[in-house]
Amino acid sequence: MRLLHTSDWHLGRSFHRVGMLGAQAEFIGHLVGTVREREVDAVVVSGDVYDRAVPPLAAVELFDDALHRLADLGVPTVMISGNHDSARRLGVGAGLMGRAGIHLRTEPSACGTPVVLSDGHGDVAFYGLPYLEPALVKDEFAVEKAGHEAVLAAAMDRVRADLAARAPGTRSVVLAHAFVTGGQPSDSERDITVGGVAAVPAGVFDGVDYVALGHLHGCQTLTERVRYSGSPLPYSFSEAGHRKSMWLVDLAADGAVTAERVDCPVPRPLARIRGTLEELLADPALAPHTEAWVEATLTDPVRPADPMARLTERFPHTLSLVFDPDRAADDPAVSYARRLAGRDDQQIAEDFVTHVRGAEPDAHERAVLRDAFDAVRADDAVREVAR
Repeated sequence: MRLLHTSDWHLGRSFHRVGMLGAQAEFIGHLVGTVREREVDAVVVSGDVYDRAVPPLAAVELFDDALHRLADLGVPTVMISGNHDSARRLGVGAGLMGRAGIHLRTEPSACGTPVVLSDGHGDVAFYGLPYLEPALVKDEFAVEKAGHEAVLAAAMDRVRADLAARAPGTRSVVLAHAFVTGGQPSDSERDITVGGVAAVPAGVFDGVDYVALGHLHGCQTLTERVRYSGSPLPYSFSEAGHRKSMWLVDLAADGAVTAERVDCPVPRPLARIRGTLEELLADPALAPHTEAWVEATLTDPVRPADPMARLTERFPHTLSLVFDPDRAADDPAVSYARRLAGRDDQQIAEDFVTHVRGAEPDAHERAVLRDAFDAVRADDAVREVAR
């Protein structure tokens, strides 16, 4: 069975001030063309279909168009909700859509109930594990501590139990939206840290033939059977080095996996350039970036006059301007943002306590801070669902 694995469409999202809806529509056309031309048997979409819980109308219309075009091909599609989606909204009409071959899996309680497709070698069971917010699903999975590893492990126990009750030789595919250990994040993914931990070990998914992951925006192979497709379009300059693609996966009769990357159309390359303003305007080595979307980091010791206007004369698609003067790290003029770079909310809060009190927080105080951050994030998730 040939699968096309994609994820993280983020329909409705912009790239800095540039609307991406046209590029997203081009990707949908490319997806449909790939399904037709490469004789794909099933499409799997591993979450973050939309960029936010209440997407703009234009994004909903594009999603509707994508579903109709996939259904018209007669190729089944299995899709889960991600942490950016409203699972309840995405799942509206799932029963009816299933009759047209579009299988939406947005309910945590249905993790152990697969979509079963068949080919000449027998059945393939597709298990959809939507994004599982630990604080919201811990009761469903009867776990004592709300954490990503605990709830995913419980969900996978249901998957393995169902698979064990099926005919010998039944192959299996799991769709999941999570941060799995070994994956490389970028700046454009929303933080899903719970209790100071974001990642879960790949071993949680042992026992199935292929795991189609979503959440991280870079295409990655964690093992031959566990892969991220990445986002089909860039959503931050940290993705400048990404090759945007989908996985074309062949699942053999014995469950063996072979995979090929299928490149996605990218509207414009990304470039991150750094130096003084005069260096950036004069350096001939930067000529290939004149048509790219550009993030320029200026290292001038004093902010130059009209830097954006001058940069766009040479790089007309400059979208981001960063000031990072070359100074010693202990220089008092070093920006607050630079001092906080790479530090998460928990570390910043602990540093604040240390600064105000003159002593670091103890283990109990760290736990209180961690629980407070987890509670706020869980409350945000509840509010998004309720909108």
